[in-house]
This record gives sequence, C-alpha cells and structure tokens, in this order.
Amino acid sequence: MPLNVPNFAELLGRCERSAVHLELRDSYAPTERFEAWRRGAQIDWEDRASWWHSYDQLISNAVARGVVIRRARVVSEPVSEYIRWEHYVTHANVTAGEEVRWLPRRRATDIPLPGNDFWLFDGALLRVHHFSGDGVVVEDEITSVPKTVKLCSVAFEAVWERAVPHHLYEI
Repeated sequence: MPLNVPNFAELLGRCERSAVHLELRDSYAPTERFEAWRRGAQIDWEDRASWWHSYDQLISNAVARGVVIRRARVVSEPVSEYIRWEHYVTHANVTAGEEVRWLPRRRATDIPLPGNDFWLFDGALLRVHHFSGDGVVVEDEITSVPKTVKLCSVAFEAVWERAVPHHLYEI
C-alpha cells in the first residue's frame, strides 16, 4: 500500500456520520480463520473473547460515536464457499454494529457498479481496494474526485435498496 494512504483505523476514526462498504467479489484471499472453518471449526459465539478482534472494536467505537456503518455484498448464486463462510462470520460484523445486506448478482444487472470494492466515508472520501485475481489486496487508493465519489455512492445506495438484510438472507 502506498505510504500516503491512511489506514482503515485512521479513516474510520475521522469519520463523523457514515461509512459504507461495497463488496463485489465472490472470493478473497484465504485467511487462517477461513481455512479453519473449511476444516470444520466452528466459532463459539457465546465466547466473545475468542472471536472479537480489533476490527470489531473499531466498528463498535465508531457506532458508539454515532457513525452509521453499512456493508452490502453483491454475490453470485449459488454462493461460493468463501461467501458461505462470510455469511457465517457476519455475526461478528452485526454484533459490532454494522448493518449488512446481500444482493444476488442476478438482481444487480441494471445497476451501474464500480469495478472495485470500496469504503466511502461521510459520502466524500473513498478508499478503493485493488485486488489481484486470486483476491489478494494489491493496493488501496484514496480519492475524493466528485465524479468517482458520486458513482460509488449512487451504486451503493442502489444495491442497498434492493439487497436482503443479513438476518433474512439464506444461503
């Protein structure tokens, strides 16, 4: 990641009203947690200390300050194994205070979507994720170019409007 790109914690820490995240991929680079799940490991959701991470605390702190955090995922169906895992671990996102929705890709055909996943902070600053073909983050880009911000904001809201709330989305 270029040195001039603030990390996520800094960006969320500066956020005052809203942070939205659009995810467009059906898989990302495998993590240790994903691989453990593939081997059959289950999370003990009653033992919060075993799964609560610094990311969850960042989200919880922002929500406590009044920041509304929404995440929308556009997914192919039937879903990939990775998306099944994401659906399972989304319990942590929701517990931290995120609102999460899922949109089947077939219902997104007429929505102009950006080519990359992104976070949009306070409707003005974008952190765009650039991935390799196998789902590894190559770099993140920060932009506040009005045309790009508007495209991403409009796309997110269109996805959000059609998407299914996490608790109702069945895999």
